[in-house]
Amino acid sequence: MKCPFCGKENTKVIDSRPADDNSSIRRRRQCDVCGKRFTTYEKVETIPFIVIKKDDNREPYDREKIQGGIIRSCHKRPVSANQISEMVEDIENQIFNMEEKEIPSSTIGELVMDKLKDVDQVAYVRFASVYREFKDVNTFMHEIKKILDK
Repeated sequence: MKCPFCGKENTKVIDSRPADDNSSIRRRRQCDVCGKRFTTYEKVETIPFIVIKKDDNREPYDREKIQGGIIRSCHKRPVSANQISEMVEDIENQIFNMEEKEIPSSTIGELVMDKLKDVDQVAYVRFASVYREFKDVNTFMHEIKKILDK
């Protein structure tokens, strides 16, 4: 493993333990050259899959897109970075458990909305308004009414 501080490849593992989500290993490392410490995470490599977009274009799955959408919808909301990470991890696990080589973006969007609805209803409505492309206030109000009726 290359040291992020000095770039040398002489590093050793000081400590290993399961990460908080139990799906990866957290390793503390120390560089033999500069002596600085850093953390790495080891995760099982998953089979890459393709996302089918609304316009039928296909592109490789990108975790950052899910995370970015959730972060934007939770902007200035009382949602912690840890909650966002947990949501992304849960959504990603659900996607991988489907064991499909191609998955529609609509399926991913619905999974994101389900998680956001449980965490923060304002973030949910923000995400839904972009994802479902609300055209007017009536559509917006209809979505809010669905939340209030539950």
